[in-house]
Amino acid sequence: MIKIYIVEDDPKIRDILADFLSKYDYEIKTVDDFDLIQEEFLQWEPHLVLLDINLPRFDGFYWCRKIRARSNCPIIFISARDSGMDQVMAIENGADDYITKPFQLEVVLAKIKSILRRVYGEYRTEKSTQVIDFEGLTLDTTTFILSFQDKEVLLTKKECLLAQAFLTHPDQIISREFLLERLWDDQDFVDDNTLSVNITRIRKKLSELGIDQAISTIRGAGYKLEKTWVNNK
Repeated sequence: MIKIYIVEDDPKIRDILADFLSKYDYEIKTVDDFDLIQEEFLQWEPHLVLLDINLPRFDGFYWCRKIRARSNCPIIFISARDSGMDQVMAIENGADDYITKPFQLEVVLAKIKSILRRVYGEYRTEKSTQVIDFEGLTLDTTTFILSFQDKEVLLTKKECLLAQAFLTHPDQIISREFLLERLWDDQDFVDDNTLSVNITRIRKKLSELGIDQAISTIRGAGYKLEKTWVNNK
């Protein structure tokens, strides 16, 4: 399910957006702590962010730069500030689009769909499809879709990188250091628990495909993908 993170301090607008987008099968999270927007973003790993400019303490431009320094996740600004300079600043700080308030919900939805298609779907600029297949478990690294038999799940970028590492090194112990380097450029700024959280997420996605206990924790060494779904056939 596509995850959308809404960073908006007006509770009325926030709830309207959340309720409307939820009807289209998007998983919605609204900001819990305006001092910890980047931390919440990294923890939840959304596929798209809706971001206001006027926020408590730091403005949306600041948070856009912070997010963009760690992720290429699409960011759409939604703001009452309608000057051309604000829109230019949004784009220069890393935004993908800009919507002015008041807005029509249908326009917001259309822009979200357009960006998601371009980034994750059929309009993606990089057209070459790279598919990794291991014993029937298939990962499309261009669409972030992991599939097995007649089921498929959509991964986040970090989950896709993890799945790619496991599928290209099956039945091998992969060190935590290797995975941390694969997922984050600077390990010094990554909490030790962050990798464990992402491993839990990829295990959950595998479980949704009917594959359980495939990723083993090797104490003191790392993790290993074992073809349990083959042994259980």
